[in-house]
Amino acid sequence: CRICGDRSSGNHYGIVSCEGCKSFFKRAVRNGSQFRCKKFGACEVTLTSRTQCPGCRMDRCLKMGMK
Repeated sequence: CRICGDRSSGNHYGIVSCEGCKSFFKRAVRNGSQFRCKKFGACEVTLTSRTQCPGCRMDRCLKMGMK
């Protein structure tokens, strides 16, 4: 997965990503969620840390090209 490094399950929303990031992005867009990082956007998004900061995860989704 280009977002978190997990094993990808295919091309989702324009990039190769895992089921977790695909579902996260889908829910965030559908619900109109707006996330904010408490650490000024400095969080690392990895397989083990991807649920800790939704703000940085969403930023990474967008930077990697999810649409």
